[in-house]
Amino acid sequence: MGRVEWIGVRPASNQPMIPLQSVQAVAERGIEGDRGMEGRVGRKRQLTFIRQDHLVEIGAALGEGPVDPSRLRRNIVVSGVELMPLIGRRFRVGTVICEGTMECDPCDKMDVALGAGGKDAMLDRGGLTAKICESGVIRVGDEFEVLPD
Repeated sequence: MGRVEWIGVRPASNQPMIPLQSVQAVAERGIEGDRGMEGRVGRKRQLTFIRQDHLVEIGAALGEGPVDPSRLRRNIVVSGVELMPLIGRRFRVGTVICEGTMECDPCDKMDVALGAGGKDAMLDRGGLTAKICESGVIRVGDEFEVLPD
């Protein structure tokens, strides 16, 4: 069982992430306050997750301490759970049911957000994209539970 450590949304393209204590997730759309909510109906990338220990590893690869999650453009930081095995599987985070869809590969914007080498530092540490199957609320501190097949 994992735990939600951080939540953030980006209200517009090229804007900084806004950290939140809770967020409303809407099935088949995304999370309220996030820039892509309207354009993500039925898409595979409605919500993004990254592991907390990867923040430490990315920072170490860059010669820094743990990376501030707001720099990585991912919505939810979790601890205590492996994300890649969740592709094609359902899980509950807070009161929301999600399904993992694909790896969240880092893009060239990570070289801007993190500096030279940022994209490379995130390889195999980019996180997971998911679609929202059932609406609900996600709060910092909520449990992250993989559901049985």
